[in-house]
Amino acid sequence: MEQRDSFTLTNPQTGNLAFKLCYFERNNPFDHIDKHNYYSLIWIQQGSGIIKADFNTYNFTSNTLLSFSPHQPFLLEAESPLSGLVINFHPDFFCIHKHHKEVACHGVLFNNIYNPPFVDVDAKAQANFNMVVEQIKTEMQNPALAQYELLVSYLKIFLITASRLKTEQQSEIQKERSDTEEPFILQNLKNYIETHYKTKHSASEYADMLAITPKALTKLTKAHFNKTLTDLISERIIIEAKRELYLTNKTVKEIAFELGYNDEYYFSRFFKKNAEVSPQLYRDTVGFDRISALQ
Repeated sequence: MEQRDSFTLTNPQTGNLAFKLCYFERNNPFDHIDKHNYYSLIWIQQGSGIIKADFNTYNFTSNTLLSFSPHQPFLLEAESPLSGLVINFHPDFFCIHKHHKEVACHGVLFNNIYNPPFVDVDAKAQANFNMVVEQIKTEMQNPALAQYELLVSYLKIFLITASRLKTEQQSEIQKERSDTEEPFILQNLKNYIETHYKTKHSASEYADMLAITPKALTKLTKAHFNKTLTDLISERIIIEAKRELYLTNKTVKEIAFELGYNDEYYFSRFFKKNAEVSPQLYRDTVGFDRISALQ
């Protein structure tokens, strides 16, 4: 494997990875499931293959940007040699929950339960991404005053560009759908899940609200989101649980209760089944609101 530049910034307090930019050339470093405690942006510049993530399978081609959250299991099966670059960042370096209004990538690039975890990179975005990457490399090669702030600014530009691109592409996909009834039902479903996920956990409850059978509703969610209705509900609960584990000092029991679970141990098993890591281990490895320590 020909290895190009790799740049890493570590957290001086913990010694863990804070921010990293690296390249891969005509190989596949993602051919096995390897869960990390940081966010990953993987820009496949050349090559094609299959993504396996969240129990689903997707195809990808050259100039695809993949985005994965901490402890989100995934792997790539390459059908041709892969080349590209990776940006990794820990929530303590940049927390997408805290800065949601600034970059709007939460629910778009990351923690999006309705759309695939990737976006097609067009020529304009390629130029923008390349410009930002070169600025990141320059800053990491020649660190100076306020390096952290500058790197965060570059990361924000990258995330905003990718979020805008994905939002535009998803809007175009919606317009191309000829059947207006199904997307309308599913839009209502998304609104209901967002409103009631803390109190309603079963597929039948949402089907009743939409006056449709659970089987018919699940058929729609599988067709449009490649997920069952139960998957969608579970993933929304897990996203909120992760946010609480990172941003607050609430106990697992308190978080469970707020999410509608009276049994802390049942909730912990539910979390581990869906996140493939226990709530406490997630908090221990992803961290608890330590971003202020770096600023």
